[in-house]
Amino acid sequence: MFVGFDYGSANCAVGIMQGDEVSLLPLSSDSAYLPSTVYAMDRELIAEAVYRGLPQALKADYAKKRAAQLSRARMVRHELDLDAETQAVFVGEQAVAAYLEMPEEGFYVRSPKSFLGATGLRPEQVALFEDIVTLMMQHIKVRAEAVLAAKGVASEGQTSITHAVIGRPVNFQGIGGEESNRQAEAILTLAAKRAGFVDVAFLFEPLAAGMDYEASLSANQTVLVVDVGGGTTDCSVVKMGPKHQASFDRSADCLGHSGQRIGGNDLDIALAMNAFMPHFGLGSQMSNGKPMPSNPFWNAVAVNDISAQREFATLSTRKLIDELIKEAEQPQVLKRLLKVQQQQLSYQIVRLAERAKIALSEVQTTQSALDFIEASLQAEVSRTGFETAIEPSLTKVEALMHQALTQAAKSLAGNGLAPEELSVDADSLECKPDVIYVTGGTARSPAIYAKITSLYPETPVVVGDHFGSVTAGLTRWAQKCFAQ
Repeated sequence: MFVGFDYGSANCAVGIMQGDEVSLLPLSSDSAYLPSTVYAMDRELIAEAVYRGLPQALKADYAKKRAAQLSRARMVRHELDLDAETQAVFVGEQAVAAYLEMPEEGFYVRSPKSFLGATGLRPEQVALFEDIVTLMMQHIKVRAEAVLAAKGVASEGQTSITHAVIGRPVNFQGIGGEESNRQAEAILTLAAKRAGFVDVAFLFEPLAAGMDYEASLSANQTVLVVDVGGGTTDCSVVKMGPKHQASFDRSADCLGHSGQRIGGNDLDIALAMNAFMPHFGLGSQMSNGKPMPSNPFWNAVAVNDISAQREFATLSTRKLIDELIKEAEQPQVLKRLLKVQQQQLSYQIVRLAERAKIALSEVQTTQSALDFIEASLQAEVSRTGFETAIEPSLTKVEALMHQALTQAAKSLAGNGLAPEELSVDADSLECKPDVIYVTGGTARSPAIYAKITSLYPETPVVVGDHFGSVTAGLTRWAQKCFAQ
């Protein structure tokens, strides 16, 4: 069976075709979307969980490559007094629940896709991310196949999911270029193989989102697709419509691409820094009148930055915070930051910022309870404050839109068309799209939508399914890709 697989920064989803319609399979207890999170009682137990879920033919090779981790996993089970059958690794909403129950005791990763393609990773770090992605894909594949079997959607012998088109951002990281993209695709490909997929293909996420929109078109259009997701923002300029949608090779229709690691995670972190960290001492003063250094506060909330999180967890950071407490005008406030460091509460703070961001889509102000830090501690968060916090990110989204349209104009000019035949603005040298198609969960934010619509006020804006567009497009492409 062929599926579209959105391995997202914030959530994962799987789609199948039922007739001419796309159907998303329920991966969580009450949703088609599985949170992109993993929690393990100890990180060494991840390799053990992966080994157990491997196809039999791959177990010997994996056991050889992960012999040290598997040996340590057995020791960890003994130390934690866990028998061989006790679940010690969790995915999705179960991972979130386990983390909130035991934040300081285990190993928690939110949005592992955000780390793919990161530069400077040591071999053991790459191996860890291979295992994390594999574990998630194993869980999702097993869950999806169970749903298919239970619903009787597939005919006998076809409940096994064998082929998938997986979405990928235009650029996994802002730096690293194609080398980062190759590293990320290699991890995803290996993980899919270890999860039991026979074959996988990749498709740019904004193209996938656009294909779902294209299915509704009765006339040809040039479309700027803006996909603002949990971890990345991607823009593509694509020729769409009846003339194009039957083609298997759409490379000539894709006029321009741009992408960068800017997404909902970054907005959450920016909000946490601006709205919450002042309650932990950011912006306060030392007893000598000097400003408090900002770096430990940033490292506390930068949960999508491996180096920042590693540094924040070190003993040297704990000693630094201890010294800051001694020298601070408000030492009690700095003790809150120490608690975050000691009990590994960074993800809880950023998760609270995410909830505030969502609430601000409906209201002008919201109260965020930080009582897990200190009794009765609250922070008021306003929409104006949120907009101020994310302005640097909005500027980057704007630049990506301009970049894709400029690249599209160059592509059109390279086709040898006369100037009057080009849909290009003479002043900006950008392609003029017929419509802007906006998708991605983060695009629900009024601040994001307002920025996008303000840039080209004369161009119609169509808002797609913020969460389902990419999965739907991947699913449609899977049928075309693998059914040949």
